[in-house]
Amino acid sequence: MSFGDLNIYDFYKKMESNDIMLSFKGDVTSEMLTSMLQIMETKLDNLGEESKVKRKVYNVLVECLQNLYHHRDEMKRTGFKEESAAIFMIGRNESSYNIVTGNYIMADRVSDLKSRIDQVNVLDKDGLKMLYKEVLNNEERTEKGGGGLGIIDIARKSKQKLVYDFMDVDDQYSFFSLYIKIPQKN
Repeated sequence: MSFGDLNIYDFYKKMESNDIMLSFKGDVTSEMLTSMLQIMETKLDNLGEESKVKRKVYNVLVECLQNLYHHRDEMKRTGFKEESAAIFMIGRNESSYNIVTGNYIMADRVSDLKSRIDQVNVLDKDGLKMLYKEVLNNEERTEKGGGGLGIIDIARKSKQKLVYDFMDVDDQYSFFSLYIKIPQKN
């Protein structure tokens, strides 16, 4: 069966071959956040994942979904017609959980966000801990309160470099993609 140009069976097979546990595209609301976290908590419990890994995956999910939610608010203020559209996927293979997020951001924020992620990616465990404390103690917080703690926390929990991409949409907007890998073994 096809839906427009989308062959449902091919889509299913691609999701199956990439071990996608949960996928979402649409408006990021607080109700959606709660539902997604409940679904993933149940899935992690049903997989019998060890509690340390389960906690890391859950904490990274919370950060990722909160980031999507906060950027939604920012885009709505700009009047961008696709402001609340975001994508989120989580998959699992034999060695790791893989989380992918994608959302629109203002083009003038790309440079700062890229710099922040690059700064986080060059730090080791101790460096991330120091940066986290520095940002936590910094008086200059964003209007959302985080001051960039989410990206640092994701890197600390995953113990992996963050893979990202920015695709220009037009002169005002870009689409930001983030890929996070969380090893199942420490």
